Amino acid sequence: MNRPRPKTLALLTIPLAGALALSGCFSAAAEQAGSTGRISVAHMQPPRSGLSPLSDDAFKLSRWSTAETLVNLDASGDAQPALATSWERSGELAWDFEIREGVSFHNGQPLTADTVANSLQRAIDATPVPRILNGTALKVAVRGEHRLRIATEDPDPLLPQRLSSPQLAIFAAEAYTANGVDPAGHGTGPFQIVDVDGISGATLDRYEGYWGEKAAASGIDVKFVPDGTARAAALRTSEADVIEAIPAGQAATVDQELLTEVPMPRTNTLYLNTEKGPFADPAVRAAAREAIDRTAIVESVYENRADIAEGLLGPALPYAARLRDSGEYRQLLAQRAEPAKVKDVEITLGTFTDRAELPEVAVILEQQLEAAGFIVKQDVREYQYIEADALDGAFDAFILSRATVLDSGDPVAYFASDFTCEGGFAIAQLCDKDVDQAIARASETEAGEQRQQQIMLAEARILGTDAAIALLHERVIQGEGPAVRDAAQDPRERELITAQTRLDSDQEPQR
Repeated sequence: MNRPRPKTLALLTIPLAGALALSGCFSAAAEQAGSTGRISVAHMQPPRSGLSPLSDDAFKLSRWSTAETLVNLDASGDAQPALATSWERSGELAWDFEIREGVSFHNGQPLTADTVANSLQRAIDATPVPRILNGTALKVAVRGEHRLRIATEDPDPLLPQRLSSPQLAIFAAEAYTANGVDPAGHGTGPFQIVDVDGISGATLDRYEGYWGEKAAASGIDVKFVPDGTARAAALRTSEADVIEAIPAGQAATVDQELLTEVPMPRTNTLYLNTEKGPFADPAVRAAAREAIDRTAIVESVYENRADIAEGLLGPALPYAARLRDSGEYRQLLAQRAEPAKVKDVEITLGTFTDRAELPEVAVILEQQLEAAGFIVKQDVREYQYIEADALDGAFDAFILSRATVLDSGDPVAYFASDFTCEGGFAIAQLCDKDVDQAIARASETEAGEQRQQQIMLAEARILGTDAAIALLHERVIQGEGPAVRDAAQDPRERELITAQTRLDSDQEPQR
């Protein structure tokens, strides 16, 4: 089945890396830290789109508590008030939202339904459209100074959850310029951006006019440190207070009391090109599936700091394992193709260097696939230089670390983006009517147990094609210095430094 080319390319949360050296990374932050109560943060990835909130850079803004959305999600994925205090459904196709009063942007302008409508409309009109809006048509209408109506083209039972995506954060009208969106000084969170230094770092100060609980810390000093060894060193030497994503291979070099492991809704997956090349044959895809030893990857590369994948969705979604026991799920998997016997089948295997473990995973997969009769040629680059080729189907196989519930707290958007005929991030180039129908059914089902069941049946349909072979579910290893209190440990990677995060003055490092 010929797969149409996507009109837009979805942005991924695994952007560019540069070999930024640790030396000097935190010198400026160190001068400001200590008794001032400023928190220094070492991030894994630099901004890819100039901190535009309409890109995946939005998640950095969210993790710094400088940008806010209408809705937040609790641990169960249920919608909770944020810049909207309440909402109700008005018929099948419309929702009415009450906008919080008494909120000001960092430039002093008040939050109103007009400013909310402006932000949402900018996202709707963006090219490419934010991933959470792929395939979703919204119309926004102001119904009063603090009342907004959002209409959908089709019934959307998850609209409130959808509006929790950091890519739909609300900014002052002045943030939107002819050159893009500037979040500095235009958000509503407890911290405001006061300086951005390209892909090196950023500085945020406490916003004294915040509508909610004032930030305990006086500011945040951010540095982007793509090198995992350097990030681990920053924790060991107290050069940073909070360190994002310590690589599994570096975890043993750090005081274990300073590490927290959080199961992530992030799956390390081998995508197979179903449109052309050897893997256009389902039997050859099945041969690749049978060749893979997941346990060897988890033990050697991740040092057992990851969970072996039974499917695309992992332990961060507790219902996934339970619902895989259903008879219908098992029946769908039983329909997979029988593995072909392969000999000297040449394939290209791509991945990227931004996540330190992936090149190591590629080496092990090469060995396993060659033992099964494949001849593997690797292509490993920085993500910024390989994404376009991956989306164009230039590889027979591609290893990806993929967030599965990044946007709405629900995996249907991920399924649609990666595995439908019109998906914007379809590395596997899959176009299968049964898969499309299963994902559509899940999308149309109301939140709750029935939706979860449909989600798992859609997973079974996808796995049944062998277009994607789930390898493992990652755990984020977050480093926190001994002085850090109440940093967020968020599986969805939306929160990190919150209004409650602070340094214990008795434990602050001397820098």
